[in-house]
Amino acid sequence: MKILVVDDEPEMTSLLARGLAVDGHDVAEAYDGIAAIRQASDKTAGVDVAIVDVMLPGMSGFELTRRLKEIDPRIAVILLTARDAVDDRVRGLDSGADDYMVKPFDLAELSARIRAIRRRDALHTQTTIEFGGLTLDLVRHRARSDGAELMLSRTEFDLLRVLAHRHDQTVSRADILDEVWETRDHIDPNIVDQYLSALRRKLDRASASVRIVTTRGVGFQLVDTGV
Repeated sequence: MKILVVDDEPEMTSLLARGLAVDGHDVAEAYDGIAAIRQASDKTAGVDVAIVDVMLPGMSGFELTRRLKEIDPRIAVILLTARDAVDDRVRGLDSGADDYMVKPFDLAELSARIRAIRRRDALHTQTTIEFGGLTLDLVRHRARSDGAELMLSRTEFDLLRVLAHRHDQTVSRADILDEVWETRDHIDPNIVDQYLSALRRKLDRASASVRIVTTRGVGFQLVDTGV
């Protein structure tokens, strides 16, 4: 994934770039809005995500976000700021930002936000997910197992959607909170286990060809048990 980090503080920019590069991303840096626009306008650059500081010289992060979305609406923008004011968050989202983080923040959380944004974008191009006899209708939020309908709550459906979409990997509890509940704040992480238990019971009653496997200390994976 190509990520553009835009911050006028070289140390912060370099720190983010190094951390994101370790995650396997192709990272470019810019120190002001004009340089960022120049890079985003270069079609060979193919920017997927822009990490943008609000307090930039000459052009605010809000304005840069608007300009980036004009260049390519598919560029996901995460705004960074040292200010935790509600009006700043609202203004950022109104300018087209996909997410908003307040400094200081943990690099691991930023990486998780990036992954969540790109997965949501990928799902927007899909209408169904099929795996192990499951068929998930992402438009009507309905699930079927080997042709029989599964009666799931919306939260259970969203949880199954996340696991089915990422069936080739173990999904952490933190990622599930980010994708299903869209936050980790003020939520008891044990709620994930409660919904997983309910979902397992419904899959068992339906004799589904998939099951949810727990890897202690790592997360959960949906596996196909069919032969």
